[in-house]
Amino acid sequence: MTGDFLLAPLAELTHRALRELIERFNPPGRQWGADEYFTEMISAAAFVAAGPFESWYVDGGPCPHKLVYQVVGSDTDTLVRAIRLLDRMECLGIDINMGCSAPAITRTGAGVRWMADIEKAASLIRRARPHTRRRLSVKLCVGLTDDFEYLVRFCRRLEEEGLDLVTLHPRTAREKFKRKARWNYVCALKKELGIPVAGNGDIASAQEMLCRRDECDAVMVGRLAVRQPWIFAEAKSIQAGEKLPAVSIEETGLQFLELLSRYQPPEFHMSRCRRFFGYFCDNLKWGNYIKNLLNRETSLSGVERAWRGHFWGEEH
Repeated sequence: MTGDFLLAPLAELTHRALRELIERFNPPGRQWGADEYFTEMISAAAFVAAGPFESWYVDGGPCPHKLVYQVVGSDTDTLVRAIRLLDRMECLGIDINMGCSAPAITRTGAGVRWMADIEKAASLIRRARPHTRRRLSVKLCVGLTDDFEYLVRFCRRLEEEGLDLVTLHPRTAREKFKRKARWNYVCALKKELGIPVAGNGDIASAQEMLCRRDECDAVMVGRLAVRQPWIFAEAKSIQAGEKLPAVSIEETGLQFLELLSRYQPPEFHMSRCRRFFGYFCDNLKWGNYIKNLLNRETSLSGVERAWRGHFWGEEH
């Protein structure tokens, strides 16, 4: 592992604009952003076919040396081709999504459906391994059912074929967010494998990030990092015994809009904008009201006016 804290792959969220925003919370002379940035899911089929938007998905800025490309697909040949192409780009690693339970993903045989067949998944790792010099990892949930022994067998076979890292979101495919993540599974899996195990799920604060880090090799943060893009800097400031400078919610929102406009195509602007503010507005007392106001807008300029107007009203 290259560090303690990882940004989770989140659809329509973990793109360059968010990474740039997180990195802006680095104090001078410090490296207090995430230690690793996982991209949102890259469709192997679309990437291999050179789809019109793929260059945006694989934009590795601002720190490609900390970037992990996450790829999703159901066809072994296509995934191997995508991994071979991604290996040519500057990055830290390549991650295969074997844990997503979204119907649009699973109905194609991708995501968590890989966990239904140990030997098929092991074959994918065996075939992919010679085609990348990068760290090769998978992101998993507990599985289609709550069977820890099966999870261990699954991970051991992938480790035998050359896997370098497992990230576990400790819920079953059907549970999603209906119950608390089983962090005891992360700890137990770490004891069963010879490769690093990162944990992901239900992290609520910087202090909890630090506590969970003692239980595994790295902590992956998703929704919390969108709600509080300064969370990595906050965790590292606590480690260093220092205090993070005060954060302006208004200015952070405006910075995100500027970065989104700069680093994402116009076709993505509103979907990414709504996804971000769907979490970020939780920092505000009247967060749901503000979300509704922003969701009525149809352009980034309209969102900016509504966002500024909220804070202008508070101040006047």
